[in-house]
Amino acid sequence: MTGIDEIVERVSVWRGQKVTVSELSGGLTNSNYRVDAPGGSYVVRVPGASTELLAVDRENERHNAVAASETGVSPRVLEVLQDINVMVLEFVEGRTMSAERLRSKEMTGRMASSIRRLHSARRFRADFDMFRLTEFYVRVCAERDVRIPEGFADRLPQVGEIERAFERRPMPSVPCHNDLLAENYIDDGQVLWIVDFEYSGNNDPCFELGDTAQECGFDPDLRALLCEAYFGRATPALLARIDLQAVMADVGWTLWAAIQSAGPGRSRPSTIPASAACSATRPKADRSDRGR
Repeated sequence: MTGIDEIVERVSVWRGQKVTVSELSGGLTNSNYRVDAPGGSYVVRVPGASTELLAVDRENERHNAVAASETGVSPRVLEVLQDINVMVLEFVEGRTMSAERLRSKEMTGRMASSIRRLHSARRFRADFDMFRLTEFYVRVCAERDVRIPEGFADRLPQVGEIERAFERRPMPSVPCHNDLLAENYIDDGQVLWIVDFEYSGNNDPCFELGDTAQECGFDPDLRALLCEAYFGRATPALLARIDLQAVMADVGWTLWAAIQSAGPGRSRPSTIPASAACSATRPKADRSDRGR
């Protein structure tokens, strides 16, 4: 793997300038570095090892990060080292959010505003489908003997029931982030920025709302506020859709966490039979969706 010193030497944005480099905390599937140069401050995003097991598509990430930046709610992509999948972005000076900081009426409204701006972006490169991603993660867990929570496999057939419910009442897809942890929001006092587009893709906007509400620990009242701030209304149907999408976010990201914690090249005793990999959801045509 290419070291950060070699990467810094290759970047043209600050070539010929004296720079200082410091590592930023918080990356789960990548390493992030702050580079300070006379011309400004930047973030260098270096991918981690074996992220293909987590279904990270770096070309998709780059394309969508550029599209998102055009809305003014995400940092600009300034340079890409394509041979090593490194991105250089503008540095946003602000506070990285936590779930606790976001659990208020004011912040819920700001979250909805930023999400709506993001969803107004030009179409992203590919769609994101948590149902197909869940199938992929189930296969990875089965093939690599990755341990998942006891009883998890027994509930997987219900994923198909959830998918069929959505198919009966589809909603137009929009460009979505799909992984809005609290730490993927940065508040500069005016704009609530959205960062990290590894799992971005066109999706049901209710997945975005359900996922971020679940990740931030929103209670039913805050979920209703988020729904109303985004849609202008909080009907029982919309709230039910958001809640079901929150369940799907938990299903998929639980498998993601199991694979990520096992690490590349490592395996542990599995609690999922290989046959479960074929019955998680009903068969459906493959699509070019990628995820967390």
